[in-house]
Amino acid sequence: MTSLLRILRFAPELNPLYLGIALSAVLRAMLALATPFLIGAATDRIVDAIAGRSTVAEAVTAVTWLAAAFLAVELAATAVVSVGGYWGDVMAARMRTLLSARYFDHLLHLPQGYFDTEITGRITNRLNRSITELTQFLNFFANNAFTMLITTVAVLVISGTYWWPLAVLLAVVFPVYMWLTAKTSSRWQVWEGEKNTEIDIASGRFTEVVAQMPVVRAYNRQDTELAGFRERFGRTIGITRAQSRWWHAMDAARRVALNIIFAVLYLLVFVRTAQGEFSVGDMVILLQLMNMAREPIFSMSYLVDSAQRAVAGSRDYFAVLSEEREEDLHARAARAAVVPADAPAGDDVPAVRFRDVHFAYAEGEEVLSGIDFAIGRGEKVALVGESGGGKSTITNLLMGLYPVTSGRIEVFGQDVAAQDLGELRARIAAVFQEPHLFSGTVRENIAYADPDASDERVRAAARAAYADRFVSEFPDGYDQLIGERGLRLSGGQRQRIAVARAVLKDAPVLILDEATSSLDTKSERLVQAALDELMVGRSSLIVAHRLSTIASVDRIVTLRKGRVQEVGTPAELAVSGGIYSQLLELQQAGTKQARKLLKEYGIAG
Repeated sequence: MTSLLRILRFAPELNPLYLGIALSAVLRAMLALATPFLIGAATDRIVDAIAGRSTVAEAVTAVTWLAAAFLAVELAATAVVSVGGYWGDVMAARMRTLLSARYFDHLLHLPQGYFDTEITGRITNRLNRSITELTQFLNFFANNAFTMLITTVAVLVISGTYWWPLAVLLAVVFPVYMWLTAKTSSRWQVWEGEKNTEIDIASGRFTEVVAQMPVVRAYNRQDTELAGFRERFGRTIGITRAQSRWWHAMDAARRVALNIIFAVLYLLVFVRTAQGEFSVGDMVILLQLMNMAREPIFSMSYLVDSAQRAVAGSRDYFAVLSEEREEDLHARAARAAVVPADAPAGDDVPAVRFRDVHFAYAEGEEVLSGIDFAIGRGEKVALVGESGGGKSTITNLLMGLYPVTSGRIEVFGQDVAAQDLGELRARIAAVFQEPHLFSGTVRENIAYADPDASDERVRAAARAAYADRFVSEFPDGYDQLIGERGLRLSGGQRQRIAVARAVLKDAPVLILDEATSSLDTKSERLVQAALDELMVGRSSLIVAHRLSTIASVDRIVTLRKGRVQEVGTPAELAVSGGIYSQLLELQQAGTKQARKLLKEYGIAG
């Protein structure tokens, strides 16, 4: 329950709604308690008339007024329930918005390493389940719990005024119920956690399959994917059986215990009425009060069930919120690092410099070791090395997606570890192998680099990326919807939109990570022409798959097993006997074996 209280505490702006809901609960309980007394009074008037202690006319007049009072109470209760229910619904909706926004805000600031180990569908499903279960519980709790509590306390007090042993027996019901509920809760939540894990994995796979449907169909894996999906959800059936047996067995035990206690209470009321200790009206009042006490007790079954689901959901929710934010991780790494003072940011200072950089994704598994090179202002530098040799890792470190294990990366003389991540990334534009477009319009995707950009700037960026022509041919032009991940566009069109986005950003440092490797020859030529335009005047770090592209750069850095082997101009390295020289020889050989070896370096033969 601590996590549920935490939810309530971090939304203080909802306190007026909480207060309004609590007030409506008090009024509902008071109005509900009036009904037994009205009916009891009417019963006594009728009994008096039947017994001859009053006239029928007097009884009819009295019960008419009592019926009018009953109607007034019920109308007032209806109004209070409606207003309270409205406040509860608004509170739940605002809570859902607050929880979802806070989750998304935290998710947007988690380090890249978190997403490397998580499945997208699990992240989404965890949010949906947590928010749904939390808001359902809070809505029910807000609209019912206060009323149940006030009604229960009032019933105990009023029963005590009639006969104190009656109140004592009623009071016994609650600790018995709560004890049995506590025995149920801990085991139930373990099963719920296991079930949620299976559902999250299945949902994560579902999202992956939908996103990769062409691959699934190409390899005829529909039946395999369906079988795996069914297996995961099938496991939840077994868990649910055990969970449900336990829950309903304990619920039956609770209900049996409560029914025994209430049977004793009814018997005592009947006996004391027969003995003349209570009037018939008193008996009617007490029976109704006990029925009112039964309702919140039995409603607790749903409340407890809903609370347990909310607790399980809130644990998943806060598990994500407990992950360290990227900015905090970055700041901690900066404090821990022992680095020299930043160099003066004069024109002679390189745009990018790696100084003895070491990096490992997991402890003891170093991916980069002693990386040391620089990129001058306006210079084009290519990374060449075998697949998995650390080229993309270097680009990721430059963007601050991961903290270096040791060493130092400088951008315009400033240590990346000491820079604000937002300011660092504002200086860098990137075009990746995968364009990473969003559903929406062409304009929205280009303007993702600068949402405030004018239409003319967007068009200018598209022209620079050789995209304006095909975009203008769309029925809706720049307002054309391109579908999820831009799938309504061809591969070349998607990549040119990505290039246009980088052009619009107009950052001084440019990263090109296999930007044309997935394109056909015609599309590649167009995209490469756009990239050549984009690189003019910018410091560019290039990971390319064609030696012709690499040959046009200013310098090449070759990597072997995470270490820098050579740094030099294409002309120098062509005759050095190193990796680049060997790749040129393999390309000239043109044999099947040579093409295989080139492929290991990500080079098109």
